Amino acid sequence: MEKSSIAQRIRAFRKLKGYTQSELADLLGVSIAILGAIERGTRKPDNKMIHNISQVLHIEPEELVAVVVK
Repeated sequence: MEKSSIAQRIRAFRKLKGYTQSELADLLGVSIAILGAIERGTRKPDNKMIHNISQVLHIEPEELVAVVVK
């Protein structure tokens, strides 16, 4: 399965902000398994999760769901 763009962006922003998967999962109130699945692209985050992730990482939700036009 090809990793989704949103999955790649969540992982990139998490690393950029200096969080481990465990730390971000704790801040989001989800298990590391759920966050890992989201970052691998095997689980699609709902709008509430996208909003929560963006708040914790101090970015706009649009930065996670931005569509890249080729």
